[in-house]
Amino acid sequence: MQRHPDFEFEAERLDYTVRYMRRLLEESQRDVDASQEQVRHAMADLDYLDSSLSYINILTNTRFFEMARSQKEAFEAVQQKPYFARIHFQPEHEKDQFLYIGKTSVFHQETQDPIIVDWRSPVANVYYDGRLGDLTYDVRGEEVSGHLHSKRQYQIEDGELLDVRDIDLTTNDELLQEALAGKADVRLTEIISTIQSEQNDIIRASLRKPIIVQGAAGSGKTTIALHRISYFLYTKGTDFPANKLMILAPSKLFMDYIGDVLPELGVGDICQTTFEEYMLNATGLKMKLTDTNAKLERLASSDSLDETEVLIARMKGSQEYRTIMKRYVKKLEAETVALFEDVFIDKYRIMGAKRLQKLFLEDFGYLPIEKRLERIKLIMKTEVTRKRKQLYTLLSDKYEAALDKALYGIRDDEKRRTRITRIMDERDGRLPSIEKEGKQKVASYMKKFKKFNVKQLYRNWLTDGTLQAEIAPEWSEAFMGSFREAHAKNTWETEDLAALYDLHVQLKGLASEWKMRVVFIDEAQDYSEYQLTALHDGLETDLFTLVGDLAQGIHSYRSLTSWDPVREMLPEATYTTLQKSYRTTIEIMNLANTVLAQMEEDLPLVEPVVRHGIEPVFYEMDKVDIDQIREIYDEIVARGHRSVAMICKTNAEAKSLYAVLLKAEMPVQLLDDQSDIDDSCMLIVPSVLSKGLEFDAVVVAAFDDPFRDTPIDRKLLYVAMTRPMHELHVLGDAASAIVDR
Repeated sequence: MQRHPDFEFEAERLDYTVRYMRRLLEESQRDVDASQEQVRHAMADLDYLDSSLSYINILTNTRFFEMARSQKEAFEAVQQKPYFARIHFQPEHEKDQFLYIGKTSVFHQETQDPIIVDWRSPVANVYYDGRLGDLTYDVRGEEVSGHLHSKRQYQIEDGELLDVRDIDLTTNDELLQEALAGKADVRLTEIISTIQSEQNDIIRASLRKPIIVQGAAGSGKTTIALHRISYFLYTKGTDFPANKLMILAPSKLFMDYIGDVLPELGVGDICQTTFEEYMLNATGLKMKLTDTNAKLERLASSDSLDETEVLIARMKGSQEYRTIMKRYVKKLEAETVALFEDVFIDKYRIMGAKRLQKLFLEDFGYLPIEKRLERIKLIMKTEVTRKRKQLYTLLSDKYEAALDKALYGIRDDEKRRTRITRIMDERDGRLPSIEKEGKQKVASYMKKFKKFNVKQLYRNWLTDGTLQAEIAPEWSEAFMGSFREAHAKNTWETEDLAALYDLHVQLKGLASEWKMRVVFIDEAQDYSEYQLTALHDGLETDLFTLVGDLAQGIHSYRSLTSWDPVREMLPEATYTTLQKSYRTTIEIMNLANTVLAQMEEDLPLVEPVVRHGIEPVFYEMDKVDIDQIREIYDEIVARGHRSVAMICKTNAEAKSLYAVLLKAEMPVQLLDDQSDIDDSCMLIVPSVLSKGLEFDAVVVAAFDDPFRDTPIDRKLLYVAMTRPMHELHVLGDAASAIVDR
């Protein structure tokens, strides 16, 4: 292949960059060592009698250490591939600039000229979004004009330049196809160099508004969300610390899958968790949830759906259920209001019940109930202390006046002595009693206001027919009976978490550590209206990035079937659709589209990027044929593919096939929610857990429980069929009920 005419020049430029970064890395290491030593000295010299200066010294040195370490880690992450592209750009009325674009910015120490420009910087947007010629780009609300002469892309491995290409529309498509033809285990980390214009628009969309993305399978939803997080921190990092950003992932397996990408994007401190884990942590509730995937598999495997079970699950995710929980809180609020009485010390009224009720219902009505009571307790403390002192002074003066009157106003010695003794005895008993009662009054008064046990309150609601009739009068007797029967056993499901979280927020309030300010949700279609609303109201933020695909809504029996409710919840949100798939070949996507066309949701077919591969292969197989499975796997590996998954409909069948293939001494790994993926094996994974993942090749296998022509099964099969990048193999009758070969 003929080399680019500028290859030698670019090789020298790369060599200069690598050497310069090596020098910066050595300096960073010295800074790390020096700041670490300073922290050590500061700790050794800590003078507990002069704590303020000593602790300031420690904090300052610790901050320097963290900054130095962060810079060192950034250089280490990119030194073998410092940049991936270059633009030749001339801002209006300024000289030409040759800007090299990479994962982090590097500036010359003396001149401050950019050696590498961060891909998130405003000018780098020209590379992703700009056609050659005159253009404008935005810098903090101001437009900058200029002329883009050229765009260039590099292939660099281990600090060595392998290829140089100038980019126009044609070569951009070629480079994209080459990147897509790569392996699944490296493609996710390299997407920065191949971000497409429509993806770039979403990544850089207004950070002050929420965004909803309906993206087809393989459209890059996850990578868009991750890069938007990175862009957010780059742009707003001083206003939003990373630990106040949260990404809610569909599973721990998925978090492991994206784990290598996040540190490279500079978002290592972000809160990464699942919906269930966040809900339990934020509420502090200790409970074991039933396996939601097992429930889905049970529903998918039965000949007919349990209508009552589905109806209850759907109810718990609805706005109607949210309204019922609000009524429950109103009932608890009314019961709390009824407990307020006048506050007395001795026979004197210190605070009236009506005033306390007004504080509770109006002045502090915006707070959770327990927080309102805390505020009222503080006000009561102040008021009781002030009035106790006034009362003590008033009564002391009254007793002094009475003593003076007795002393000088009664002539009879015996009567005078008796009267003075009685006054003094009353004073000496009453004033200390008032003092004591005043000091104990607030604590004794507030004892009647018990802390809420959210778990028990909700459990009462699930099982108490009288309570249900009171706050859900619209429910029929039959449904209430079914509802109580379904909760006879003390078990907890994912569907209960929205209500538990909502009750916790309204009754107790969120601790600051769980009050996230920015939220990114992947696979958002698997959330119910109530789950999303509870999160939105509890966190008191609109800064949501929601990405999902209704076609992959395998939990649609209880979750979203349309984005309309989410758009109503977030009226300022930008709504975007991505129908182009960058993952699968045309041949695989055409087959998957036949499944998509049969779904109840009115969704357009997915447009695959123009990349051809082998046709999906169907194998006649009545039962597990180990020799043929081994042959299929060996042929896939021989074609150079590294990540190969066998996707089964259910976890039970995945376990069964794993046991059979392991006994036959095939290299296999059974994936569960806690697994670390080992690409040296054939991965055996249930369809539910495969969502969001991608592999070089996929074998769909379902012998005991094949995919049937039902709404849930169609979605599960669609998910399985859209996981491979290059090859799809279907065994036996796994999909015959849905797919017409």
